[in-house]
Amino acid sequence: MKITVSELIVRYLERLGIEVIFGIPGAHILPVYDSLYDSKIKSVLVKHEQGAAFMAGGYARASGKIAACITTAGPGATNLVTGIANAYADKQPILVITGETSTHIFGKGGLQESSGEGGSIDQVALFSGITRYHKLIERTDYLPTVLNQATKHLLSTTPGPVVLSIPYNVQKEMVDASVLDQVSFTRMTGGCLLAEQYIDKSVELIREAKRPLIIAGYGCIRSGAQEHLRRISERLNIPVTSSLKAKGAIDERSALSLGSLGVTSGGYAMRYLEQEADLVLVLGAGFNERTSYVWDKHLLAGKTLIQVDNSDQQLEKVFRADLVVHADLGTYLQTLDTAIQAQKVAEKGPVDIATFIAATQAQADAAGKTIFNRQFDHVRAFYSWLEHRFPDGLVMFDDNIVFAQNFYRVSAKDRFYPNTGVSSLGHAIPAAIGTSFEVDQPLFAMIGDGGFQMCAMEIMTAVNYDIPLNIILFNNNTMGLIRKNQHHLYQDRFIDCDFTNPDFALLAQSFGIKHCRVDSEQDLTKLEAIDFYHGINLIEIMIDQDAYPNYSSRR
Repeated sequence: MKITVSELIVRYLERLGIEVIFGIPGAHILPVYDSLYDSKIKSVLVKHEQGAAFMAGGYARASGKIAACITTAGPGATNLVTGIANAYADKQPILVITGETSTHIFGKGGLQESSGEGGSIDQVALFSGITRYHKLIERTDYLPTVLNQATKHLLSTTPGPVVLSIPYNVQKEMVDASVLDQVSFTRMTGGCLLAEQYIDKSVELIREAKRPLIIAGYGCIRSGAQEHLRRISERLNIPVTSSLKAKGAIDERSALSLGSLGVTSGGYAMRYLEQEADLVLVLGAGFNERTSYVWDKHLLAGKTLIQVDNSDQQLEKVFRADLVVHADLGTYLQTLDTAIQAQKVAEKGPVDIATFIAATQAQADAAGKTIFNRQFDHVRAFYSWLEHRFPDGLVMFDDNIVFAQNFYRVSAKDRFYPNTGVSSLGHAIPAAIGTSFEVDQPLFAMIGDGGFQMCAMEIMTAVNYDIPLNIILFNNNTMGLIRKNQHHLYQDRFIDCDFTNPDFALLAQSFGIKHCRVDSEQDLTKLEAIDFYHGINLIEIMIDQDAYPNYSSRR
């Protein structure tokens, strides 16, 4: 049976299991949109293509499924770049479909042409460094090969964005529907085998250690290994800290949690690592700039190190380990847990983490080195309120990061998604909107006033599709991180960081959403009247412009 290429692409999306696609139509992609009209795939009209990419990224992170977005040629595609770069850095499987001018006018200066001919924008070159695969499909005879390549990268154990650009005339060409029968939709499995010797050596090192410590990275969450991680920690009485991205790998309200490790944290995990630990298990953590305290060479000095990761690119990238294991974290931890029980490894001595944290905090207070002073007490109280208000868990997308890292203890029922990737401002709101098509827990987007103004119009996307969303807006009328650095490192020579905000109450009213302003800890009582499960709420938390967290990123 003959069908159009546009219909074939939609059927391909359906075969991939895609249920929702985010984008904005344009003339050069209308044939695909027309084929979407009869599909069960839900199309979501966004306000800016960057928002579409962030929504797809949020959906992919929350669901573990392939996400999709769709745009027209030229500016429609170029507007995707930051969102696609973010997905590339985070290894998110996102399929992007873009339009293109017809092939017979390539190089003639067609409207929004991006073929790279005749001085036009070269879209292939533009996306080449931020995609796993990109193809400008100029003919139909190699469609099976192209779709197989795209599918291979989307279903890989280390996936990433795939961009397929389809000229207008090609979208309307006829092909045989059996093309899809030539495409393999089998998900790839990890290729790194776990040799028994690595488990035996791990058990040996753990048995010999007096004060082991686990640094859990996002690999533990991505592989679904949280339960095995918890069992090993509790069975052997081993404290756990996490990278920022892995907050929630272990319930942070548990007795063995040290919270997250990193330059923007309170320092409990760092002190334990430096002063107490003799064996460190680095499990799926990249040990990047933030986690490593800007690659502090003293942090791991004198420790025995076990590093496990499913990516060989991460192994010994920053430090040398005594035992290096290239394996899936889920397989490793499950096998290690079984071996620990079989070999009857004794639990370690008692560790009172609560007392250790309290002592560390007291020392920081006495030395004037606490990361947050009393000017942030109402913010601390807000996150404590969140913990008690949502005992059954919530979903949080966080652009601010530093507050939640220190004030919010992610439970086993929560889902916490910090803005990692390329750390672009304006991410939390569209990413949370994308997630709403997959989760049914209360949904929060934490964002500063600078980032808010980069993506505020996507709130109307939530309005248009009746998406429940709670936006926590930290308002200090400045780019907070920039002002902090100009205060700490540049002698208060403030430039291009302060700005005037709109009246957010009136803005919320114009959007048709609820607004609440919190100036102090006492104002938190206002939150009791808010319905966090239905509708859209903009909660504005005021912060002094001259209140600065006490940490240094050295720039």
